[in-house]
Amino acid sequence: MSSNPQASPPMSRQAIVAEILKCGRNPVYFMKKYCKIQHQLRGLIPFETYDFQDDCVNQFQEHRFNIVLKSRQLGLSTVTAAYCVWYAIFKKDKNILVIATKLNTAINFIKKVKTMLDSLPQWLLLTKFEPTKQSIRFTNGSTITAVPTSPDAGRSEALALLIVDEAAFIRDFDEIWTSLYPTLSTGGSAIILSTPNGVGGQYYKLWMEAESGANDFNPIRLSWNVHPEHDQAWFEKETKNLPKRKVAQEFLCDFISSGDTFLQPGEFEKLRGMLKPPIEKRGHQNGVWVWSKPEVGRKYVLSADVARGDAADFSTFHIIDYDTCEVAVEFMGKIPPDKFADILSEYGKEYNDALICPEQNTFGYFACVKLRDMGYPRLYYQNHTGDAYEYHSINPDAIPGFSTQTKTRTQILAKLEELVRNGKLRTYSQRLFDQLQAFVWNGSKAMASKDAHDDLIMSLAIGTWIVAGDSSYNEAGMNMAYAILKATQRDNRGVETLPGGINDVRPVPNPHMQGMTPQSVSRPRPSDQAGHYGNMTDYSWLLK
Repeated sequence: MSSNPQASPPMSRQAIVAEILKCGRNPVYFMKKYCKIQHQLRGLIPFETYDFQDDCVNQFQEHRFNIVLKSRQLGLSTVTAAYCVWYAIFKKDKNILVIATKLNTAINFIKKVKTMLDSLPQWLLLTKFEPTKQSIRFTNGSTITAVPTSPDAGRSEALALLIVDEAAFIRDFDEIWTSLYPTLSTGGSAIILSTPNGVGGQYYKLWMEAESGANDFNPIRLSWNVHPEHDQAWFEKETKNLPKRKVAQEFLCDFISSGDTFLQPGEFEKLRGMLKPPIEKRGHQNGVWVWSKPEVGRKYVLSADVARGDAADFSTFHIIDYDTCEVAVEFMGKIPPDKFADILSEYGKEYNDALICPEQNTFGYFACVKLRDMGYPRLYYQNHTGDAYEYHSINPDAIPGFSTQTKTRTQILAKLEELVRNGKLRTYSQRLFDQLQAFVWNGSKAMASKDAHDDLIMSLAIGTWIVAGDSSYNEAGMNMAYAILKATQRDNRGVETLPGGINDVRPVPNPHMQGMTPQSVSRPRPSDQAGHYGNMTDYSWLLK
């Protein structure tokens, strides 16, 4: 990097043109080589950006709408100031508006911009500029304006670039965003940055929708440790005198709820330690997050929570490894129930014909019926008592899926908490983690905070209940297993067959089992125990 480009030997006209073109095409190169910033101790120094800052600028270029959830002390305001300088110089007639939380912040932003402009070599400054305390006007028609929050900020102007700093702390940001969004209708871009400020509000809503692929924003999460100079010792020094909630909010990028959370702080720490990005994002709205591909011979459970598809809630599913209780895949998106059933079938088949269990309440009913009528080979049925669960259905008109009532909801959430507390659940999703942080106790009921969602939580709770089970469930499953296995015949192909029971298509009536209940089935004779035990070892997971 050139430490003083203005003192460099004179450049030929051809070299100047080439350098201008290079800077115009690459804002990161422009910032690194020609921008300078004011350091508190060292004075005017070159702006030596870090890799994570370069990546942010590249994403600003790639995506029209960007939303940044960030820790403090990452230099993002300086990065956005440099990006504004590049944008105004190399693009004509561009109106750039920066909205800050207060007047002093807006003035300081313009000071950073002016410092960078003053440090540029004259041959690179393609346009003259006229600065004031809150704006800079360029002779190429571009302007940079920084203003404090107000309902009328930028309302009547057509904007090429809108930057909102600390959006979560801007009062009435929902109204401001509603009035500003139309000003971007001619192709303008937006960069919204903030540290988190609790659950709820427009910034929280935009971030959660961006993370789930439900809006056009590209989400960028920057925790404290993305900075190469921020090691554990730095973190401990900076946070030792701060309360845990403040640390979580300002350094860990956590949306902290004001209520009593469903999980305890120690349980959140366990989950935080597991967080990692998926190896692949694909499918509807890029909402399918994959952490592990299907492995031959492994058994999987696919649990789902179904929403209408065009309302506030999301449809979600999890694919869980039956033996390890590890989440392999997670989906979150807005999609009609019938189309969601197609996706469930697709991913169920991909993961070794996973046992599928959607929640069957309200809109889930339609997905469950479609899966049954499609002939998906492994569906989960709940018996009439609601206490025991079985893999097959004797009644061809029965509806598969899990019925979430007050009792069963409490049971599955308690099982989820138990697995997290005991370290038996492996889940890596940031989306799920964010929802859990906004999942609080309201009296005796755990529920999502205002403006938050619990779709992923309920989907995972159903799945972990199936995988983990409980004592009454296992006893009922064993009783049903004896009934099934006693009626089982082995044909000459060596394949287990059962009229009206488990087969590769939709279950058909079995006249031999009409009216049969677990309580009416006698135990096998001791001489049959060995054979039954072998069959149970092979098939017990299906009979849960």
